[in-house]
Amino acid sequence: MQARHFTAAGQVPQIASAGKVMATVFWDSESVLMIDYLDRGKTVTSVYYVDQIRKLLAAIKQKHLGKLRHGVLLHHDNAPAHTSAVAVATIQECGFQLLNHLSYLPDLAPTDYHVLRSLKDSVHGGHNFNSDEEVIYAVNDWFEEQDKKFLMDGVISLANR
Repeated sequence: MQARHFTAAGQVPQIASAGKVMATVFWDSESVLMIDYLDRGKTVTSVYYVDQIRKLLAAIKQKHLGKLRHGVLLHHDNAPAHTSAVAVATIQECGFQLLNHLSYLPDLAPTDYHVLRSLKDSVHGGHNFNSDEEVIYAVNDWFEEQDKKFLMDGVISLANR
């Protein structure tokens, strides 16, 4: 059996004191591969997500080139932008294998139950942000503080879900 590289995608939640800050986060069992913050007033569309998938491929090539030979298993939720024909075609074009997300299990994504729960508790707890930039800085800082064990625990806990 080939070794698989696990990557998850998820959205960082809104933090009310600074308004809505939307981010797409791709991470694996070793590191955060990339974070993209969506411009204010924009939404996640198929076109945006396809662009993110292509950027993810470039990020993996830069950070974990050897793992592409083993294959990338991509897990994301069933948002329409993620499941559109163009997004699925791009995922296949990039050589990623898609791990299906069961629509009746909304808490299956490790980004939701592991990463974002911890992020929200840490970043939001008692903090008031005056700008989107402060939120982005706090989120980036939090991700930089996470070690391999934290991320690996998120991947491993998927089996228990």
